[in-house]
Amino acid sequence: MTTSRYADILQRIDGALEATRPIFARFTPGAIATDYKIGHDPVTEADRAVDAVLRETLLRDGEGWLSEETVDNPSRLKNERVWIVDPLDGTREFVQGLPEFCVSIGFVENGVPVAGGIYNPATQETFLGSVDAGVLRNGQSVRTSQRTSLDGALILASRSEVKRGEWKQFEGGPYKVQAMGSVAYKLALVSAGLADVTFTLTPKNEWDVVAGAALVKAAGGFVSTLEKTDFAANRQDPLLSGLLASGPLLKAELLALVEPYIRVPEQAG
Repeated sequence: MTTSRYADILQRIDGALEATRPIFARFTPGAIATDYKIGHDPVTEADRAVDAVLRETLLRDGEGWLSEETVDNPSRLKNERVWIVDPLDGTREFVQGLPEFCVSIGFVENGVPVAGGIYNPATQETFLGSVDAGVLRNGQSVRTSQRTSLDGALILASRSEVKRGEWKQFEGGPYKVQAMGSVAYKLALVSAGLADVTFTLTPKNEWDVVAGAALVKAAGGFVSTLEKTDFAANRQDPLLSGLLASGPLLKAELLALVEPYIRVPEQAG
């Protein structure tokens, strides 16, 4: 990784991810008490504990904060620099004991995701990077897949979406579809070239994808909204219609694959 103007940010992200290790050491995935939010999303003591340590470790005066586990403060919209985090992405998998969950830390500058860090406690993988310095996986430099065709590609799909039948139309292609939890972890794997593509045509919140999107971009990959625009973050409504991510040479094929199935809501005019 080359010298980055976000060196201080990367250091803070790395320190925050390290600070979560003792928290996860207190819990056994698959054997943890679970509460449920409105909408039936699970939440655990680990989610709340990690959220607290991330806020304490990362946040400085003049910076905004958006987290799945913190009540949103609209004052973040006035900040040029904003942390967008998911303390535990893949809580369902954590509760079930599946090794597909992670801490996701994204950093946004003037609406652009520019740095991120993702840590999977089950696999002991740490992904860290910024758009001007590249990405490290467990300290080793990585980049996105350089595959030129979807033939033989590995596409990571949402475990929940597959279970609901939302990937039926993508079955039978010349690629392999693998169901996996945690959209943040899937994006991290794409950033490291360990998978070629991931996408979701289902709405996701910014805290789900900002860190991963920053990593994919930092590793030279392609990231787009369903509206075929660059991903802008720290919006008043953090809900996105969906997200596409891949190695850079798969952009055209990926867009052609999903185009017939995209139903983007019309903007009020």
